Amino acid sequence: MGIFDLFSGGSGPEKALKLKPKVTQKYGDPASRQKAIQQLGEMKIPEAVSVLLARFTVTVEPLTTDADEKEHVFELIKGFGKDAVAPIQDFLRKSDQATSWALRLLGALLPEAEIIGICVDTLNHLSSHYTRDPEKKVVLLHHVTGKEDPRIASAVLPFLEDMSDDVKIAALKALGPIKHEPAREPMLKLLTADDTARRVQTAVLSALQESGFGVQGFREKVESLLVEPYALDKAGLVVKR
Repeated sequence: MGIFDLFSGGSGPEKALKLKPKVTQKYGDPASRQKAIQQLGEMKIPEAVSVLLARFTVTVEPLTTDADEKEHVFELIKGFGKDAVAPIQDFLRKSDQATSWALRLLGALLPEAEIIGICVDTLNHLSSHYTRDPEKKVVLLHHVTGKEDPRIASAVLPFLEDMSDDVKIAALKALGPIKHEPAREPMLKLLTADDTARRVQTAVLSALQESGFGVQGFREKVESLLVEPYALDKAGLVVKR
């Protein structure tokens, strides 16, 4: 430890970590929290970004103060430039909260192709790790929906088997326009499974119609599950009336 560290209460990383309880403090004098946020913004070290990101995981009253502080934190982190990217990626992988803020920050710092790569990597990680809260998966799936990138389809496909109906529906919305042939049979199996919820079945019909996939091997079961405005044509394609 250098002489500066002796008088300042530790090294830069240590000081940043010591400020985390103040940054995430929900009650008490907001001035203490706001001072800690400002101190971190001036540190310009990766550890400061990691602590600032923790502010997005709590909500304080009044909500106007909460919104203002989070926007301030957003601008401070953005000010770190490319040095903030690695801590944001780490936060995105490890935290089940504030995924939208992390993606918004990456959007301010990186080109879209790099953000898609980070989303794909995170989805690949999530597909093999249990998470209780589906929100993170849903936010990531929504972000890649409608994007043209060859990495997306294989990263999204496993989420057709997720425990959460919201995640399944988000995955179906992402897969529909991609027309990814390996998704055809998993979609049909999901549609015809005995325990599939009606709203998920409707989302499957929409994805099949958008993909232009036939229902070969499943026609009889699919016919019994059709709901308006969906129908099967002679070629076994799901169409809208």
